[in-house]
Amino acid sequence: MTSAMAVAIAAIAVASCDNSPKFQLTGNITQAKDSVLYLDHMALDGVKVIDSLKLDDDGAFSFSINAPKDAPEFYRLRIYNQIINVAVDSTETITVKADYKNMAGGYNVEGNDDCQRIKELTIKQMDLQARAQQVASDPRMTGDMPGDSIFRMLNTYKDEVCRDYIYKNPLHASSYFALFQGIAVNRSYINIFDPQRHLDDVRPFQAVATSWKQQYPEDLRAQNLETIALEGVKTKRIVEKQNQGFEIDPEKVSEVSLIDVPLPDATGRIRHLTELKGKVVLLDFHVFADENSPARIMMLRELYNKYHDRGLEFYQVSLDQDDHFWKTQTDALPWINVRDDGHTSLFYLNSAEKVPCSFIISRDNEVVMSAKQIKNLETDIAKYL
Repeated sequence: MTSAMAVAIAAIAVASCDNSPKFQLTGNITQAKDSVLYLDHMALDGVKVIDSLKLDDDGAFSFSINAPKDAPEFYRLRIYNQIINVAVDSTETITVKADYKNMAGGYNVEGNDDCQRIKELTIKQMDLQARAQQVASDPRMTGDMPGDSIFRMLNTYKDEVCRDYIYKNPLHASSYFALFQGIAVNRSYINIFDPQRHLDDVRPFQAVATSWKQQYPEDLRAQNLETIALEGVKTKRIVEKQNQGFEIDPEKVSEVSLIDVPLPDATGRIRHLTELKGKVVLLDFHVFADENSPARIMMLRELYNKYHDRGLEFYQVSLDQDDHFWKTQTDALPWINVRDDGHTSLFYLNSAEKVPCSFIISRDNEVVMSAKQIKNLETDIAKYL
């Protein structure tokens, strides 16, 4: 038996013994006969080619890969510089169909909703890329005009992506994907979200990091997100203090920060947690339709009356579906009441075991106690007044 034959037989034996759960990635890439289609794993430590095949007339392909164990993983189909990104979180079958000429943005994908959202984000990114390059190449743009215009484009893009994807559900793989998008302008690569350079970008990283860390505590991506978010928070605190004329040691910057929850009160006014800086805030999530609601509201009213004059404020988020019922239940309550009928509060609720639940926010607008950490609500609040 030749050595080559021995290696081949050994490889077949190993493959046949691999009983790990699989996900299937199948489909067709037309007008790409004889092209090599690569399947890359977008790992944290770099891009790794894990499989490839040469396409026939119909462009059919099928890859069978070990399913993720702890959290969603990211892959891409690639022919030359044409790329399709996909996210995988189970033993599902994902089907992709495309024409090679329009592969990057004109493909169809089925079997995973996150892959569809990633496609939407990719198309938005491609549009942003084209508009930014057009501005950068416009001879009428002089001085700081190109940079200022592209900066405004980036901010508009980030606002839309945060609203429609990241804050809507930070646990989605597509929300993670959005954080690491970028564009190339005049051969310079720009990270769309960059918490080290743009302090407002810390918040979306915090939102996704909080959700992923809670759902996938052992996952390396979740840990990496948390590190990026915490470093961004430190940078933000340092800059804020320096702008106030203070010198600050980076090692002493707090790692706990606030994620805002902008929601409407009964009059339609959008209320923000950040507007309550200077007060100790009880961020409370409540369902007025619950049978235990009256007793809990009575307990909270006593607490509010006792400590409000010392700087305690309540920001109570109702999760009731009935808007009219919520308004009637909160009409006589003295504290801030808002209602969340969507997903604005998910990055807090994902870290709580049940509703109702509360979080304590210090006068510096920092979350100092989570729902799981509070043992005695009155005693714990009193520590920060």
